[in-house]
Amino acid sequence: MQNGIKVGCRIIGLANKKKRFYSADRKIPGVGISSDKKHLPIKIFLLNLRSMKPALIVHGGAWSIPAEYEAAHLAGVTKAIADIYPHLQTGMSALDAVEAAVKILEEDPTFDAGRGAFLNARGEIELDAMIMDGATLSFGAVAGVQNILHPVTLARKVMEQTEHCFLIGTGAQLFAQQMGIECLPTEQLLTERELKFYERIKNDPSFYSHQPFEPHPHGTVGAVALDVRGHLAAATSTGGTPRKLPGRVGDSPIVGAGTYADDQLGAASATGWGESIMKVLMTKTACDLLINRSAFAAAQTAVEILSRRVHGWGGIILIDRNGHYGFAHNTSKMAFAYMDESRGIIARIRC
Repeated sequence: MQNGIKVGCRIIGLANKKKRFYSADRKIPGVGISSDKKHLPIKIFLLNLRSMKPALIVHGGAWSIPAEYEAAHLAGVTKAIADIYPHLQTGMSALDAVEAAVKILEEDPTFDAGRGAFLNARGEIELDAMIMDGATLSFGAVAGVQNILHPVTLARKVMEQTEHCFLIGTGAQLFAQQMGIECLPTEQLLTERELKFYERIKNDPSFYSHQPFEPHPHGTVGAVALDVRGHLAAATSTGGTPRKLPGRVGDSPIVGAGTYADDQLGAASATGWGESIMKVLMTKTACDLLINRSAFAAAQTAVEILSRRVHGWGGIILIDRNGHYGFAHNTSKMAFAYMDESRGIIARIRC
């Protein structure tokens, strides 16, 4: 055990009644192997073995956030980083971190997720969420669930407690009951702001859900984390688009579209017009771009592809396997925050 990290070794043979060891197959920084020409037992020297620096970035939606809501958006994403990053420093897993960060944002009525979500065409709240583990590529997703404050937790239950990856509608609701997840009255998720907005647009024939400059918060939430063991995870949660058709599902719970995580590449969460994001699988595209691009360049290129190929609108946050951040959007604004070791929490509305 060195600095909290257990170094795995395996016995491969005996020589002169002494055990020979090799380091584990996975390369570990700071581990050196030496032996002399007489084939003496191989020794392992642990030199400055350190855990990785954790990283955490969250978003609160990409669209045209009205000026009067900017402070609330910044406060929300800042709180998620401030509350969760210290736990990452002391060993919290990336998977736990993204779930916890998204839960904070789901509780905040500022955003279009959990409490504060948009109403669909029937005046109902339908929620989608996904969480993904970069170490195993396992994921859980739910869509069209109602009366649940934390659909991201339900998504994780799907991943860990079933043989499935994705549950929808009635089936997801029944599973939530089996898992003991509280079902809340609609009034506890509905905000006065969204009710007034719905009343204004419900019979407006000129309104469509992906108007890029509609002066109303569009606040899908997401989080991406790297933990001290080098594992990545991502999670996204949303109430979808305003006045959407009942049963509509956007990009957020679709693997590779709204959410993706792979320890060998990176992890990402998207936000924006889901129908366009799905067409280019934006988060998987961004992670694949990390093979030969920086995190920032990968995020920018993914958004450029979104715009060029399908005339889409949206934004993305990501972390590469080395803990570097990337973020980009082609909407007028995107609320996001991340932890910078030298400067502390950085929260922005625009890139």
